[in-house]
Amino acid sequence: MSDITFNNPNLPIGIFDSGVGGLSVVREIFQQLPDEEIVYFGDTGRYPYGTRSVELVTKLALENAALLMDFNIKMLVVACNTASSVAMEALSKRIPIPALGVVRPGAYAAARATRNAKIGIIGTNATVNSGSYQKVLKSLSPNIECVARPCPLFVSLAEEGWTIGPVAKMIAETYLADLRVSGIDTLILGCTHYPLLKPVIANTMGEGVTLIDSAEATVAQMSRIMDDAEGLRNDSKKPEHKFLVSDAPDRFKEVGERFLSQKIPDVFKVALDTR
Repeated sequence: MSDITFNNPNLPIGIFDSGVGGLSVVREIFQQLPDEEIVYFGDTGRYPYGTRSVELVTKLALENAALLMDFNIKMLVVACNTASSVAMEALSKRIPIPALGVVRPGAYAAARATRNAKIGIIGTNATVNSGSYQKVLKSLSPNIECVARPCPLFVSLAEEGWTIGPVAKMIAETYLADLRVSGIDTLILGCTHYPLLKPVIANTMGEGVTLIDSAEATVAQMSRIMDDAEGLRNDSKKPEHKFLVSDAPDRFKEVGERFLSQKIPDVFKVALDTR
């Protein structure tokens, strides 16, 4: 992305996810890049993506990108690990602005963090089955050994707010027991819902395992890209964020406020152009 230019750095950043999970990326933007303005689209009407085919996820991703392009965004962030795993090439060919997914930044961060070249990956079935993190990690170093496990119930725990307590602990133990004894020293949280479960995942894995938050790594890379290309927002006006969904705005607002630990302004239901 060395040839990236931003004609107007004060335009918003567009972000999409299959639902609320991508708000973990928004939370990181609020922390790392508080002056930036965002337009977030949660495709709650067609959620979940993690069990869909590659062809359908790619089609949905292109439709989501087209919707966000109508808001004159300067950069597109695919805050969905599933879509990032299968649709980035198609998106890069179709949209005229920089597009960044969450897989590559997370993999790079894990490769830098590991001490013994043994890295675990947890995510949805689609993300794990795609092998996307494994491919990036192997391209960085053929000596890296990957162990991947799908953890689909973590999504429900995050959305219901059951991130601590006996239920979360039991499910984490069930999913992660074999990873804990696999010898990994680094674990990629390969779903944007999973950062809400960091404490229980960390406790289950033990002190010797470094957790990699793909949302955190993605926003750090966004910051570097925009800084290098003079794309950081410099408007003195307070950013005005927009939150859009394809269904159930009230539910999105309720769950989303748990993700962000703050109030969300109006959430608007929009119709997608699926032609």
